[in-house]
Amino acid sequence: MSSDNQGVNRPAQPPSPAPTLAAPVTHYENFPVASLLCPPQLRQPIAAIYGFARTADDIADEGEATPAERLAELDAYREELLAVAAGRAPGARWAAVFGPLQHAIRAHGLPVPLLADLLSAFSQDIHKTAAGETYADRAELLDYCRRSANPVGRLLLHLYGVHDDQALAQSDAICSALQLINFWQDLSVDIPRGRHYLTDADCARHGVSRAELAALASTPANRQLIAENARWARECMLQGLPLVHRLPGRAGWELRLVVQGGLRILDKVDALQGQSLHTRPKLGKSDWLRMLGRCLRM
Repeated sequence: MSSDNQGVNRPAQPPSPAPTLAAPVTHYENFPVASLLCPPQLRQPIAAIYGFARTADDIADEGEATPAERLAELDAYREELLAVAAGRAPGARWAAVFGPLQHAIRAHGLPVPLLADLLSAFSQDIHKTAAGETYADRAELLDYCRRSANPVGRLLLHLYGVHDDQALAQSDAICSALQLINFWQDLSVDIPRGRHYLTDADCARHGVSRAELAALASTPANRQLIAENARWARECMLQGLPLVHRLPGRAGWELRLVVQGGLRILDKVDALQGQSLHTRPKLGKSDWLRMLGRCLRM
């Protein structure tokens, strides 16, 4: 994501009180969102961003709708985003999402193109899955991460008042790493659903076929494939690591916990030695204690 996205203009009048955000559908999450470590004054806009992204993800992924119906829903959702960004009142259908989001846009000047990029990524997922398409190489996969994950980090940096190019690049590295980690954590879920994030180039380099992956059986070749991709995700995370020292107070500690959560999932992927094709690693209580200890040592 380029660093020249422009936010919408703030209204001349003070923003109205923030509407209450309805709780989104509950999903398993590895990483904290608007937790107690988050600065209290930013919990509402962060929750609004999360509600927006979570609802869009549900449109793209939940229920029994056809791909065409999901794409039409996302188009309507995108139109609602542009409408509230332009100052129009939220419609009744998604008022619980767009009421809080409109307040956050007005109060904090959230860059709307970053929010739209998330919807672009969701639409791409639907298109690729419906067509049975794969990612040719890592550059194409990182372009997806640029829209599916990096906007979240840039939106948070915007709220924290951090805008320099180095911080944005480090945020992108962390967010892309988190997206890659999610891919390698969810192989046992994604592959049976026709979602292929292990790239054609990586599979070819290791001599792994799509049919072999579809069988969800661990082999020496696909163990090496998964291990190499886990190393790639770890390298991305380490590139962004210095950002944790740039963010003040609670925000820095929140980011430390997010980073350590991602790295701990990679530890588990590595320990499974290819078995993540049929076993989804998760964080348990002992992992959180280990993560907290690592945070203190950072």
